[in-house]
Amino acid sequence: MDGAKPQQQQEEQERKASMETKTVEVFSSKEEADSSSPEDAGEPVQNHHRGWKAMPYVIGNETFEKLGTMGTISNMLVYLTTVYHLQSVSAAIMLNVFSGTSNLATLAGAFVSDTYLGRYTTLAAATISSFIGMVILTLTAALHSLHPPSCNPKAGEQCQGPSGGQLAALLTSFFFLVVGAGGIRPCNLAFGADQFDPRTADGRRGIASFFNWYYFTFTVAMMLSATVIIYLQSNVNWALGLAVPAALMGASCAVFFMGTRLYVRVRPEGSPFTSFAQVLVAAARKRHLPLPDTTTQLFDPPHRSKLVAKLAYTDQFTCLDKAAVLAPKDAPHADGKTSADPWRLCTVQQVEEVKCLARIIPVWSSGIVYFLVLTQLSTYTVLQAAQTDRRLGNSGFQIPQGSFIVFNMLTLTLWIPVYDRVLVPALRRVTGREGGISLLHRIGVGLVLSVVTMAVAAAVEHERRRRSAPMSCFWLVPQQVVAGFAEAFASIGQTEFYYRQFPENMRSVAGALYFLGFAVASYASGLMVTVVHRTTSWLAQDLDEGRVDLFYLMTGAMAAVNLVYFVACARWYRFKKSDDDAAGAGDTDLHEKASANSAPV
Repeated sequence: MDGAKPQQQQEEQERKASMETKTVEVFSSKEEADSSSPEDAGEPVQNHHRGWKAMPYVIGNETFEKLGTMGTISNMLVYLTTVYHLQSVSAAIMLNVFSGTSNLATLAGAFVSDTYLGRYTTLAAATISSFIGMVILTLTAALHSLHPPSCNPKAGEQCQGPSGGQLAALLTSFFFLVVGAGGIRPCNLAFGADQFDPRTADGRRGIASFFNWYYFTFTVAMMLSATVIIYLQSNVNWALGLAVPAALMGASCAVFFMGTRLYVRVRPEGSPFTSFAQVLVAAARKRHLPLPDTTTQLFDPPHRSKLVAKLAYTDQFTCLDKAAVLAPKDAPHADGKTSADPWRLCTVQQVEEVKCLARIIPVWSSGIVYFLVLTQLSTYTVLQAAQTDRRLGNSGFQIPQGSFIVFNMLTLTLWIPVYDRVLVPALRRVTGREGGISLLHRIGVGLVLSVVTMAVAAAVEHERRRRSAPMSCFWLVPQQVVAGFAEAFASIGQTEFYYRQFPENMRSVAGALYFLGFAVASYASGLMVTVVHRTTSWLAQDLDEGRVDLFYLMTGAMAAVNLVYFVACARWYRFKKSDDDAAGAGDTDLHEKASANSAPV
């Protein structure tokens, strides 16, 4: 009977939580307040969590957005080299800068979302911006005045490059796409999770299912983009091939706004970056103070937030603890709960939030080389495919050279349910961990597979160069399959790792951090291509005259060194704990949880 008490109490708490009248206030923008009914004028707009009722609009918006933009971007190298007549190296560098800027913009999007607008308004503006960018990009293909005249270099014709005005039109479309990506990427996952109540069991299960559906629809959209849309672009014409994604992006806007009345819109709580700065400044001001003997001497007022869990104290980065030391000059307000000068005295909660970020940064930095592997592979697989036999039998149909990413996505789509439904339960019985293996183990497996990916790609390219006749394009499939397995472990593992390890009020920042790794990798990839091209002959315009296989091996060697670095970071890392946790988030041990649940009350 005693063993059933904790379960009964937990059920009672969840029942009370579901009956609470606590709701989410919406003051994201004036427009949102104006859209409320007249009787609500001047009062906070209140919404209950509607969970799956809002998901058709959230997931529909995400699916159409990916259909509209991702396939186009993956084939943009072909567009720049065949329509704008840019050299392959110049086009690759431009795309690396575009990709890096798109991902770097997620930091600005997360800041604006968490500080001023909220996720709903940020997503709304970003979706419209992406639609405008796709329309302008379509016009660069549809209007002859916006791209260079066509030519046939194989017939010996000299191709004319883009004029200043034509290049300006292209870059304008890229600008709007960057703004759109900066708002959509850090907010879409967190906004979807906002629709569920994490205080109830149904809400927590809904969040987990939402992540599964998100990645499933993402990969399906990517496969459709890499086949149907790229086929239209490469085999019909670029005007139609870009008009279809633009129309899909318009559908994304429509679907998103159709669900407006159902959405839970979380009011922004202020910039977490300000809190970070306060901790760093306060710690620097008190750097000469000795550390206290016990944590009771730190400023740790009662935690009042119902959104953010109270973080447990950790003994890493103790130099930051000085920001919470009560010095003679520090005076809390009369209530004893807030600091009179937050730039001199911070709470333990603020310090622990900064420690969360400080612990994550080394692990995050190890992901940069992994993203660099994906970037180089996606770029040069397209160029490799152009010099293979892409015909399907005797039909005369040729697989578009930008479509080989579909094998990556297909692997990801097929493996995720197998991993979730078969492998995780089996591992759970062996390890006793809720996720089968920890998130760091999952990321580590992905990094190992990234090394294997480069080795396979180098071997395939070596074989392609050795042959006198063009080899079958399906030789490129193994490297894409291994890359898909690597992504299933490393990419999804990183996304979940950041989501779980950041405090709840920094979920947009968590999403931005993932894409920031992509941004740094894109810039590093562009720099790497430039240096290698200038110092070696590996990356010649004609791959037969270069040595892309050596380039792949060099990238693989970097990935191997990065794997050693990641292992060191992972051994040092400590998972986040709240005061009520028996185990760190993302590293839950079922044996510990069971013993905690069976403890006497």
